[in-house]
Amino acid sequence: MPSKNAFYIGLMFERAAAQHPSAPVVLDAPLQLAPQDGTELTLRQLAGHVRELAARLVAAGVRRADRVAIHKSNNFDIALLAAAVQRIGAVPALLSPLLDGDTVSQLLHRLERPWLLTDGDRLDGSGIELAAARGVLITAGSELPGTERLDAYAGAPVPAPDVPGPHDPALITHTSGTTGLPKLVVQTPDALYQRLRLQKVVAARTWRQESVALCMSFVHARFYTAVQLAIAYGNPLLVAVDPDPAKVGPLFARYRPGVVETQPNTFVDWEVLAGAVGRPLSSVRYFSATFDAMHPRTVQVLLGASVRRSPRFFQLYGQTETGPVAAGSCTLRTALRGGARSVGWPLPGIIRMRVVDEQGRRVRRGRTGRVEVRSRTRAVTYLGEDARFREQLNDGWWRMGDLGHRDLLGRLYLLDREVDHIESIGSSLEVEDHLMEQLPELREVVIVAGADGGAVPVVCTRDEKPLDEARWLAATAGLPALGKVRQLPFDALPLTATSKVRRSELIRLLEAGVHG
Repeated sequence: MPSKNAFYIGLMFERAAAQHPSAPVVLDAPLQLAPQDGTELTLRQLAGHVRELAARLVAAGVRRADRVAIHKSNNFDIALLAAAVQRIGAVPALLSPLLDGDTVSQLLHRLERPWLLTDGDRLDGSGIELAAARGVLITAGSELPGTERLDAYAGAPVPAPDVPGPHDPALITHTSGTTGLPKLVVQTPDALYQRLRLQKVVAARTWRQESVALCMSFVHARFYTAVQLAIAYGNPLLVAVDPDPAKVGPLFARYRPGVVETQPNTFVDWEVLAGAVGRPLSSVRYFSATFDAMHPRTVQVLLGASVRRSPRFFQLYGQTETGPVAAGSCTLRTALRGGARSVGWPLPGIIRMRVVDEQGRRVRRGRTGRVEVRSRTRAVTYLGEDARFREQLNDGWWRMGDLGHRDLLGRLYLLDREVDHIESIGSSLEVEDHLMEQLPELREVVIVAGADGGAVPVVCTRDEKPLDEARWLAATAGLPALGKVRQLPFDALPLTATSKVRRSELIRLLEAGVHG
């Protein structure tokens, strides 16, 4: 019997469908593995797909405790495949569709010859080393040499659920890869459950009465906890693959979500929806962002677009290894006076947090240091790199890799990632916030270290318009010394699966002389 104190993605659709079988799930694109279903489905249909996929996987030879890499074109069926894999006791390893073939091949080797679930379009010409996989199962598209179609096993007997134990490996995700080859993070049902505990309490008072729209990476653990929160009450769920405001705007205008969650950089792009036709953000009462700190400008614009009573912006701070460790919310009033820059308080009863100096000693409130946490939400290891995982521990405290400080009320403020810190400017994030506030035409601004260690600003503008030099000089007056600004097309930025800029790769591109 599955533990009650564990979260299983392999069972979440089936359990929700038992309570709310007709609850609607709207997609912006049909499932690649079942395009005949269209874009308006129910929880009953999703649970049925998971059971059928589980049956096909067993018939294809996948067994309990096997590792199954899922690397395919970006589509909601990634979530259904992951659920099906875990339902039979195997361990899904979610690899971003944005990873190149060489990186995928290296991760397949680290997974020690897993099964590979992919599709013809993603695999064709990718250069992925198929010999690194035990078997390659095609979920959609054309069968290629050395592969086998999963639907060849359609109609196989549906096995009973046989999920992993609460403390066993049950899900493998990967880090953003901002500093090199992504690390494979091993998650357990118990740790994922601990991440959900407090979120369920908050959702019961916020999400419970609202339709929910999600536009997030399907290979990040946060997506699955967000789905669990969304489907628990039987309210409509909208899942968008394409974050393009031109696509999302009409979708939101039609379905009117009350809760919207996406990654911070996508919210920046959605600022244009504040004045768009159909007022697509007017129905939103709760905005929710995770992974990174939000630009205050973006929070103000989004909250100002809602016509709901007392709309709020929730922010979760955490990382793949820990899940959320701090949370906070703000209204338009508190955002306007700077309340949006804090990432909130440590999650009570779940997270212990401290800020320490380079010797690991606590620093006083208000002093900058390294952020560390203790929690039961932490992953268990980096697959194949346990020593590297243990290096992040300081006598049981997990190093988040961020610099920050806590105020007298205990709220956490982030300054920089440790690896990205530039001594001459204090806080890159604060400078970036200031520039975004002063220059609404900016879509992105990133401060990176130049070859001489100085601060180099890299900007992208909306619609790729040339940066106004006079406005730039006015916006940077009074700031710490910055190098010559570099303007790039947004598409030239190296991004992670959660739309974070890979700063180390951006530095490499600048050194190689990349131009807009």
